[in-house]
Amino acid sequence: MALRSSILLIDDSPGEQELFRLALGQTGLDVTLYTEEDTETAFHFLDDRVHHSPLPSLVLLDLHLRNQDGCDFLKRLKAHARFAAIPVVIFTTSDDQHDIARCHANGANGYVVKPGTFAELIQCTADICRYWMDR
Repeated sequence: MALRSSILLIDDSPGEQELFRLALGQTGLDVTLYTEEDTETAFHFLDDRVHHSPLPSLVLLDLHLRNQDGCDFLKRLKAHARFAAIPVVIFTTSDDQHDIARCHANGANGYVVKPGTFAELIQCTADICRYWMDR
């Protein structure tokens, strides 16, 4: 029996988390969504899962978190032997080339700029899931 795919979304905006949850629901895909608002609780979530249940299939990480830099978390995650293999896609509003280059240099597997409409978010969510989980 195959394990169910899951995503850990790290975004400090409850509204953005809910929009993503709704968009994921509209895709019709069978994916479990976990959410965390900051990098410390996200790291603890991952650490707890190592011992009790499967790790997420994918981490979606907002770059600009309240009082935190998503890229710092990315470096920490990729440096950790247990988590380095989890694909991390930066999912952010920034299309700044410096941010994109910095994230890729620190191990990001992908970089997606959040779309502007809900319809585009549904399509983007479906595309992310199909690309990263249908392997």
